[in-house]
Amino acid sequence: MKKLIVGLFALLVLTDGFGWGATGHRATGLIAERYLTNKAKKRIQQILSGESLAMASTWMDEIRSDSTYNYTADWHWTTIPDGERYEDVEGGTLDGKLIMMIEKFTKDLKSGKLTAKQETEYLKMLVHMVGDLHQPLHVGRLGDRGGNNIKVKWFRNDSNLHRVWDSEMIDDTKLSYTELANSFIIPEKDVIKKWQGTSVRDWAMESVGYRPQVYDIGNSNLGYQYSYKYFFVAKTRMLQAGVRLAGLLNEIYG
Repeated sequence: MKKLIVGLFALLVLTDGFGWGATGHRATGLIAERYLTNKAKKRIQQILSGESLAMASTWMDEIRSDSTYNYTADWHWTTIPDGERYEDVEGGTLDGKLIMMIEKFTKDLKSGKLTAKQETEYLKMLVHMVGDLHQPLHVGRLGDRGGNNIKVKWFRNDSNLHRVWDSEMIDDTKLSYTELANSFIIPEKDVIKKWQGTSVRDWAMESVGYRPQVYDIGNSNLGYQYSYKYFFVAKTRMLQAGVRLAGLLNEIYG
């Protein structure tokens, strides 16, 4: 019975949540492009036939409408209960495959043994999944489906905590993805080196570490005050995702 309940929990997670919305993912992709080596940039342009990382970043959400790719449904998230680490759930029933697939695709893309179609798709997915991993609610706690079960009001409209972090805080800025990316503070070289020197699993635990802020929802009526207090977290995570994605791609292609 316990396995059945956990399995149903995992299935329900898949029906909601798209990491950052399109604007957030594209801002992350644009940031990544700015930190690529010339060699990596040239190779990526060849693989993507000129499509930018910003535009490629949303492909993995777009294919949710194509049943051919149903097997990727649990590649957008992972669950790490409070007080635990990824290694405690790795490969178990709670483990969505987000971390596993980032690690696998990084290795596969480095191998140089993929078909052209595989390389294109793996690259697009890697771009997207790195963004997902930095959205704190895609490294979910146990029992609330990455915040989808936490019902809130966002400026008096019915919503849920996951949606607020995916898109509503971002979309309410009325910024395009380029304007959003340009609003981020440019990190110093030592900060970039520090961010890029951490592991995929470190990034997941950073997302876990933001739970006190993310779940600080008071009476569940969210709006200006919540955004004022915590939108900096979303901006920090999108910026880190872009910088770290560039680091990964430079390892692979640079």
